[in-house]
Amino acid sequence: MNLPDQPGDRPKGVALDPPVRIDTMDALRGLAVCGIVLLNVYNFAMPPAAYFNPTAWGGDGPLALAIWAVESVLAQDAFRAIFAMLFGAGVAILWDRGGAKRRISSHYARMAALLVIGIVHALLLANGDVLRLYALVGMVLPAFLRTSRRGLLIAISACAAVHVIGLGLAFGYLLSDWQAGESLVPGSLPWILEAEFGSIPAVTEWGLAMGRESLPERVVRMAGLWRDQLMILGLFAPQTLAAMLLGVWGWRAGLLSGAWKRQHYRTLATACLALSLPPLMLLCAWAFASDFSGIVVGSTALVWSQPFAIILGLGYIALLYARWGSTSLSAGIGARLAAAGRLSLTNYIGASIVAAAIYAQWGLGLFATMGRVATTGVALAIIALILLASPWYSRRFRTGPFERLWRGLAQLLTGAQPRP
Repeated sequence: MNLPDQPGDRPKGVALDPPVRIDTMDALRGLAVCGIVLLNVYNFAMPPAAYFNPTAWGGDGPLALAIWAVESVLAQDAFRAIFAMLFGAGVAILWDRGGAKRRISSHYARMAALLVIGIVHALLLANGDVLRLYALVGMVLPAFLRTSRRGLLIAISACAAVHVIGLGLAFGYLLSDWQAGESLVPGSLPWILEAEFGSIPAVTEWGLAMGRESLPERVVRMAGLWRDQLMILGLFAPQTLAAMLLGVWGWRAGLLSGAWKRQHYRTLATACLALSLPPLMLLCAWAFASDFSGIVVGSTALVWSQPFAIILGLGYIALLYARWGSTSLSAGIGARLAAAGRLSLTNYIGASIVAAAIYAQWGLGLFATMGRVATTGVALAIIALILLASPWYSRRFRTGPFERLWRGLAQLLTGAQPRP
């Protein structure tokens, strides 16, 4: 999210007084928003399983499969990881700025306000909303903000291990005796998993019906699924906390403030890419070899790829700092990404509004009418709109409408007077 970058206690070597923003940090937010849009569009355009499985909907031709392969290796969850890291860093920055009483009340007001925005976003627009998860996990972040950098690394490793081991064992236990296509009783575990990851025709029809519902029907259905959604948020809490804590560590270690030498950023980027890309390519190959089995696609997406996605996200962060450092970005793609990042919450929700207007029943109603290639083209068009509109908007207005909404709700909860 779009958080100010002016802590009271800066990492060594970073002197920013009077306070200014770190443009590369904003550019990373912009990159993360664009990367998330590239994948989130499938949640609007196709049945749920198509987000993970190219054979579930949208065609399995060579180009569609190539797009899926590139996204599964280079994009799947890496940009969400960047978003979560920057969110964690932003919380640490704001925490360092205030006094003890003020920062506690301000932080929890911000998280509560974000939770409200996320709930409304999920009810009306986005099946894959991350704002609720960030708000809930953000509420436990203060417990780690006095932890040493070494302690943060230990906590990060522990959270990642909890996610992989816990969810991996759950998949193994629940799915050990199940083969795809068997016992697809509506509401049963195999049916639910195929709905999320597989390509069984009967389940695909359920997903098609869901995507064609009216807005009131959607709100009623989503409201009735709150327990299931809360469980899903809980399943992803450990790995999200790991990414947020990595962002806290990155700020405290000077990584995100631009305090490192360019060579150190290049070294980190090389190491992260070397550690993450080969396993992610192997997992992608496993999906192809399994003929996109729901078990394989689901377990790789939810479990085995997650630590490598966080490492890849860290590699992307290091690459951008190796390229731009903490210098001001006044032109080119860097400046456009930075402008998009300063409006990250507005761009995230705005992209959902545009995608829903294209695909939802209350909009143009183009749900399930496009293949994967055409849908990717729509995503690229939305990204282009973000990169074109954000600099124009930023030059005319100080902050985005949803950033103002977030701030206003938080101030309302704390009883603070709104800023002029």
